[in-house]
Amino acid sequence: MSNTVYSINGPVVKTKDSPSLSMLEMVYVGEKRLVGEVIGVSDGLTTIQVYESTTGLKPGEPIAPTGAPLSVTLGPGILSNIYDGIQRPLREIAEDGGAFIDEGVSVPPLNSEKKYQVTLKVKPGDYLKGGMVYAVCPETPAVEHRCLLSPLLEGEVVRVSPDGAYAVNDTVAVIRTPDGAEEALTLCQRWPIRTPRPVAERLSINRPLITGQRVIDTLFPIAKGGAAAVPGGFGTGKTMTQHQLAKWCDADIIVYIGCGERGNEMTQVLNEFSELIDPKTGRAMTDRTVLIANTSNMPVAAREASIYTGVTLAEYYRDMGYHVAIMADSTSRWAEALREISGRLEEMPAEEGFPAYLPSRLAEFYERAGYMVALGGAEGSVTIIGAVSPQGSDFSEPVTQNTKRFVRAFWALDKALAYARHYPAINWMTSYSEYMEELGDWYKKELGEEFLACRQRLASLLGEEARLMEIVKLIGSDALPEDQKLIIEASRLIRVGFLQQNAFHADDTYVPLPKQLGMMKVILYFYDAASPLAKKGVPMSQIARTGVMDAIVKMKYNIPNDQLSKIDEYYPMIDEKLASVR
Repeated sequence: MSNTVYSINGPVVKTKDSPSLSMLEMVYVGEKRLVGEVIGVSDGLTTIQVYESTTGLKPGEPIAPTGAPLSVTLGPGILSNIYDGIQRPLREIAEDGGAFIDEGVSVPPLNSEKKYQVTLKVKPGDYLKGGMVYAVCPETPAVEHRCLLSPLLEGEVVRVSPDGAYAVNDTVAVIRTPDGAEEALTLCQRWPIRTPRPVAERLSINRPLITGQRVIDTLFPIAKGGAAAVPGGFGTGKTMTQHQLAKWCDADIIVYIGCGERGNEMTQVLNEFSELIDPKTGRAMTDRTVLIANTSNMPVAAREASIYTGVTLAEYYRDMGYHVAIMADSTSRWAEALREISGRLEEMPAEEGFPAYLPSRLAEFYERAGYMVALGGAEGSVTIIGAVSPQGSDFSEPVTQNTKRFVRAFWALDKALAYARHYPAINWMTSYSEYMEELGDWYKKELGEEFLACRQRLASLLGEEARLMEIVKLIGSDALPEDQKLIIEASRLIRVGFLQQNAFHADDTYVPLPKQLGMMKVILYFYDAASPLAKKGVPMSQIARTGVMDAIVKMKYNIPNDQLSKIDEYYPMIDEKLASVR
């Protein structure tokens, strides 16, 4: 009999003589109707990847085709929700079945009973093309949901419902397509997760994603529509860094993908985001956040799908004209899922057992970032920030090395910095950003010419310090002349007073760019003012005894973000303290 289970190997199921099944088609496997996807078709055998546990599945059980690819439902109700890797709502599943997901559980991704106050934006006679807005409704108090015509449709509006309260599956308008058929428009649509949503134009990226984290915004910025990697070994603060970015970056929508992470970490995200007051709206952070939770004890195949589910949701909000930031934590766990499935498929392994197509899969994911003009004419962006977890902090392993090929910002986390309680533990010597050239005009326009000059001087001092520390390791710091000792002390001010940040301090967890510029200027003013003294041979110990350097380090705490004029008080203080040692 065709379309029955022939063999089972973990999440990989094979069926014999099934010509009706097509590549990447979604299917239901077994009596429990487990969600699966066709990943291989040959003359005799068809291979299916199952996104749920196959425990108890037996040969001979039926396989039901759907005729459609694995897709997500897009519509109001996505935000504030928490899904698993194949867009099943975990809250609703937990209410019905407890803490664990039973096999074959089928719950609609969107609440089909909740009604939204809908305002129609079209009238009979209007001609709609794919991507155009036909209705809007408040999805959360922070976000207006714009219902978009599917990119696959177009036609003339023939009937429109009056404004009012509608559920996601209610018909609000009807269009007549060019072939004469009538299509009912509801508040939602389906879209395959492995197919990027089409756009009208890809724009150059020339605006930064402001994060409020000084080491990122000043030294290694990322553009809206860009892609960044956060690699680091265990305990270096990848998840903490992504939490900070999710909380404070100036994106409109946050998609947080917990891919293969520990369950308690996802619980922490949920608790923190529900308690955090969004500085943009004054409401809960969850009002503009969607979580994809695929923890390490969930089926490994769904981990592979979770990345695509998250980026498809992000593209949908991008098409509405929003700026979306994706936090993928972590792409290494996703790559491990690829490796496990590849092994069960008996494919030829490449480096460290990863499949040979690992680079192309990473490229597929990161290339879906960008600053776009949507089909409906709105401008929006998807920014992807992916954490990478190389074993033993070995950045030469395949996932990290291949990720570097497709991202232009690389924030390398350092174990030594993390153990020294220096957070964010981003190493300023091994990290880089290639976005600075495109963002230069924006920085000049918003902050003046001096921002880039100050940034360059900070980077130069840190580079010079690294060179001098090699000498200090050999002969000790006492052998250095005073002007070189000053470089080391000024770099310490940069490291401790500027790059190190306290996520638990009200004024230091998020720092606006004007304050970042003011802090840089104070540090460089001290260096310039102390340089003549150092060249004269005034010992650095004398300058340190004045307390001027301690005062500069504490500047980040002592200047409230809404009282930046206090920065000006530091210049006369530096002059006065240094005058006492002349």
